[in-house]
Amino acid sequence: MSVKAFRGEILHFVEDPASTPCQDKEQAEQSSYQYFEDGILLIENGKIKQLGTAKAMLADLEHSLEIQHIENGLIVPGFIDTHIHYPQTEMIGSYGEQLLQWLEDYTFPTEKKFADKAYATKISEFFLNQLLANGTTTALVFGTVHAESVNAFFEVALAKNLRMIAGKVMMDRNAPDYLLDTAQSSYQQSKQLIKDWHGKGRLQYAITPRFAPTSSDEQLSLAGKLLKEHPGVYMQTHLSENLKEIEWVKSLNPDCENYLDVYKKHQLLGSRSVFAHGIHLCDAEYSDLSQSNSALSFCPSSNLFLGSGLFKLDVAQQHNIKVGLGTDIGAGTSFSLLETLKDAYKTQQLRGKKLDSLQSFYLATLGGARALDLEGTVGNFQVGCEADFIVLDYHATPLMKLRLEQCQSLAEKLFSFTILGDDRAVKATYIQGELAEVNCD
Repeated sequence: MSVKAFRGEILHFVEDPASTPCQDKEQAEQSSYQYFEDGILLIENGKIKQLGTAKAMLADLEHSLEIQHIENGLIVPGFIDTHIHYPQTEMIGSYGEQLLQWLEDYTFPTEKKFADKAYATKISEFFLNQLLANGTTTALVFGTVHAESVNAFFEVALAKNLRMIAGKVMMDRNAPDYLLDTAQSSYQQSKQLIKDWHGKGRLQYAITPRFAPTSSDEQLSLAGKLLKEHPGVYMQTHLSENLKEIEWVKSLNPDCENYLDVYKKHQLLGSRSVFAHGIHLCDAEYSDLSQSNSALSFCPSSNLFLGSGLFKLDVAQQHNIKVGLGTDIGAGTSFSLLETLKDAYKTQQLRGKKLDSLQSFYLATLGGARALDLEGTVGNFQVGCEADFIVLDYHATPLMKLRLEQCQSLAEKLFSFTILGDDRAVKATYIQGELAEVNCD
């Protein structure tokens, strides 16, 4: 039996600060999280066994148990990225286009390389090391249309004992010939990948039609069939990211009332369905997402970079829609969810809305877990959760050290991390209580 203890400042969320029922906003926020200025996190066999104040717990711990002290840092659950494309790692920061032209000029030519499994393995290793260096311990990941891309990714993730969700892109139209599958081949390959990988170690599978314009009705129908045949798998795709995209979807699907209706028609909504972006939604789409318990992935860095628009976080919250954060590499410009939160704050400022630091850290942890239907597995330090966590460094840079010394509250400290933080702020990443080896050379 493996037992470990970590002592220091500890924070995790037990509820959404924006939805905690209480008339007093400050009191509501405080009831949404647990913060221990001097706490102990006790881990047994890779899972959370106990969390509390050091004063209360020390007397009951085995005297022989070595306690690791974390100084000048904050222990929080590992970050959760709900939308990211690992094959786009090498094309991050490609210049000057909006969504549809960007796909043609950069994305599709890059994804062609992932028919080569050795190449996919090389990029998977680099990609997962980047996630770990940035404190991301769980992610919902797009592969390419090639089954080899998913096999390579899962092999590397399994070796690192990571909780990762991924899937092969389904795409049978409106893309270069070298990236097209067929409705039937995508069904058969996805079915085999589910059999080979879903539930193996900490891995899970996501049925992955790229977006409505690149999948025929037959392909989307077979994606819905897969979802019904394999309870517990995920579905991930894109939704209402770009205005020209939405017009294209309307022209291809004149029988559908709106963009989401295309997916609804093929029974792709549900508690493990995650729709990336959702910037330009109508009331009926918000309602259908809410009623089906589907989730949205908020990707502010990508939305700003491609000029797509500003996500209406408050509207999604008013409809009780699950929302997680997505870096959306490679339209997103950083693997860091701290950097992503910086852009999230700015997008809401441009809309005349506020995104406070408690809500931000909720979205990056428990909010992401809820979006992925993983509450109770990851996302906070509830007893029985997998012990994936990170240590944020108060002294990561001279500027952060100076700023944090001036902070008078927890909320101020967290806000400093979201505005000034990046990969340098992540002192260490732990996977099921074990320090992760990170090689970013």
